[in-house]
Amino acid sequence: MKVSDTSDLWWKSAVFYCVDVEMFMDGNGDGIGDLGGLASRLDYLAELGVTCLWLMPFYPSPDRDDGYDIVDFYGVDHRLGDFGDLIEVIRTARDRGMRVIVDLVVNHTSDKHPWFRSARSSRDSPYRDFYVWRDEPPKNQPAPVFPDQETSDWQFDEKAGQYYQHVFYRQQPDLNITDERVRDEIAKVVGFWIQLGVSGFRVDAVPFLLQTTGVIDGARRLPDPHAYLRSLRSFLQRRSGEAIFLGEVNVSREEQNTFFGGSEGDELTMQFDFISMQNLYLSLARGDARPLTEALLSRPVGSPDIQWANFVRNHDELTLDKLTDDERAEVFAAFGPEERMQVFGRGLVRRLPPMLDGDPLRIRMVYSLLFSLPGTPVLFYGEEIGMGENLDVGGRMSVRTPMQWNDGKNGGFSSAPKSKLRNAVTEGGFGPEHVNVAQQRRDPGSLLAFMRTLIRHYRDAREFGWGAFAVLEQPDTAVLVHSLTVGDRVTVAAHNFSSEAREVRLNLPRAAEDRRLVDVFTGEQLALDRGGADITLDRYGFRWLRLTRADDSSLF
Repeated sequence: MKVSDTSDLWWKSAVFYCVDVEMFMDGNGDGIGDLGGLASRLDYLAELGVTCLWLMPFYPSPDRDDGYDIVDFYGVDHRLGDFGDLIEVIRTARDRGMRVIVDLVVNHTSDKHPWFRSARSSRDSPYRDFYVWRDEPPKNQPAPVFPDQETSDWQFDEKAGQYYQHVFYRQQPDLNITDERVRDEIAKVVGFWIQLGVSGFRVDAVPFLLQTTGVIDGARRLPDPHAYLRSLRSFLQRRSGEAIFLGEVNVSREEQNTFFGGSEGDELTMQFDFISMQNLYLSLARGDARPLTEALLSRPVGSPDIQWANFVRNHDELTLDKLTDDERAEVFAAFGPEERMQVFGRGLVRRLPPMLDGDPLRIRMVYSLLFSLPGTPVLFYGEEIGMGENLDVGGRMSVRTPMQWNDGKNGGFSSAPKSKLRNAVTEGGFGPEHVNVAQQRRDPGSLLAFMRTLIRHYRDAREFGWGAFAVLEQPDTAVLVHSLTVGDRVTVAAHNFSSEAREVRLNLPRAAEDRRLVDVFTGEQLALDRGGADITLDRYGFRWLRLTRADDSSLF
């Protein structure tokens, strides 16, 4: 492959970083993070090695669902800044080598959106069919997505005289994509933000966006929702050849392949790999690499242009819905035994370091996995310093706490009084007195320094984003050894899920007399014999090894 390929398909070797603008940096002292504060921290993100910022919703919103209840798809919430501030973020990020993608949340609107206000006012409203209405809700309904707060996907509206559908909260009425005008509006939203300079979208709740079952005669009005997704992707590429759709698609493997567009790869550009993430936690709970290994091997083979997005933690609950009941119980027992740590009966509201009792070896092993597995890594803000959750906040907001910049007031997030903060700062052993950016920037042994090293080596080796994946057989079930190959370049990664050291025999099919095996982190050359090598992995240890020709002139 040519080095230019890594630029054309930039997402395959990117480092994504998710930012909740309200929680990242308060630039004006009102207790709420804002775009000006984010702009002031872009150099820090560039120093970390981030190449693409994912901005969570910054649109005008009543903020009843942390900004995912939107009243204007074409605006900027005044609390966070204005269009001038946003353009400064996009322009400065690009100058620092970072693209920007934004959330595309078009499965629903806020019930305060002008469209819905008009729609509920009269059956003759031009916006009535922008939403999904029925005189009576369907008799057979799926279980609510948020069973702690909703008992049905349908809500009766007194003014409208009908029920409207809401897959999520009742204050978020679903849009009706079988209506051509809604589809046209979504395309306009995409075109608008592309014109302002973003490089794509993280598409929220894609399966629900394409769902038409609530619409009377929906199958006739939109017989192939995936044809619509293909057309939206085509529109995106016409407006910007570099732009991507990164989809939130928590479905079966077979369905995931459909959302990619099968062998054509003409629907979503990227998808979060929820199945591998959930099985990662099962492997951690068991000290057994096999659940994660099996999940990775179950990935469907599609177009070479698509990509998986790997993640350890995101902004929502850590869902475990694709595990069996018994498997989920194992993970709950290991990492969330208290009721307040669990949510919806299927997920955890914790960050990784507290779940692993702050064990630095185990934490680093997990992030080594994140950056060495086939796919593109996605970080949630604060992961690079090992932030914890605040369980006193409750629910999904437990992990959306203010970024911890130093050990001063409010962790350096804001100069406002504590009572004015958008969310409470984490306290205790993972609070800013112990976990913050300023201290870790000065400490070469910190998690932040380690993450910068991981990112540098990940970016140096195109095998990670592009390589053909293979699991290397060896008998120890606590160990995952895999290889990634591009042409003559082979990188091997070994990870030990056990609390005890392991001796591992690496069987390397390409090992030959003209090859050498080099440790990526230390530069140590390992002895090759009989087509392989023997290595030691400490408790929760890991190694990245590169198999190269003896005359290889690479710098790494």
